[in-house]
Amino acid sequence: MARIAGVDIPNKHTVVALTYIYGIGRSSAKEICEKAKIEPTKMANDLTQDELARIREIMDAEYKTEGRLRSEIGLNLKRLMDIGCYRGLRHKRGLPVRGQRTRTNARTRKGKKKTVANKKKA
Repeated sequence: MARIAGVDIPNKHTVVALTYIYGIGRSSAKEICEKAKIEPTKMANDLTQDELARIREIMDAEYKTEGRLRSEIGLNLKRLMDIGCYRGLRHKRGLPVRGQRTRTNARTRKGKKKTVANKKKA
């Protein structure tokens, strides 16, 4: 199993295997293969050490991946929360950020339903 950017990439086509790295999608993987002059359909286990080194060089020079990207995203969210803007407040409270409905949807952000018992007035 080849190891790139601290991730063991599976034995799949190189284009697909590169997408297992956080921050690399299909289009970025295709660009990396083109720049490294590697056949995108070549299996990841068949890559030579030279080809792996070229992929690593390209990724280090041109792409933010894994830890660097995660920390940058975390700092961006922290900045939004610190300045107290709307998006920051939504992130802080664990609610949907981009204007989604919260009355009936938003179960992913809000978690499992908590039933509230109604008190009747006598």
